Amino acid sequence: MMMTEIQGRKLWRIPEKGMIKGVCAGIAQYFDIPVKLVRIITVLAFFFGLAFFVLVGYIVLTFLLDPMPADEQWQSSAPGSRELLNIVDTELRSGEQRLRAMERYVTSDTFQLRSNFREL
Repeated sequence: MMMTEIQGRKLWRIPEKGMIKGVCAGIAQYFDIPVKLVRIITVLAFFFGLAFFVLVGYIVLTFLLDPMPADEQWQSSAPGSRELLNIVDTELRSGEQRLRAMERYVTSDTFQLRSNFREL
């Protein structure tokens, strides 16, 4: 087994999402970062004196990494930003409703009456 699997995650090439062979897309999916960031880092490294290492590394990873199977791609897909925002929005609305109900109770006459009885 190669060193491409850590903590249940496996490093794949994702040709469907890649521009050349899908190496950058696979690295981005493995580290859970945007593909554009990996591509920008790769291009900057290429132009700042690491062109040889970038080319050799890309070619080596192209041959070492297996392409991601279609069934694995659907299983490992994380929710998109829109879905995450909807989940957060739902949680915030739920929390706000609970807070309003609590505020209504604390400012009610019932709460004041119970507090007075406790003090006796």
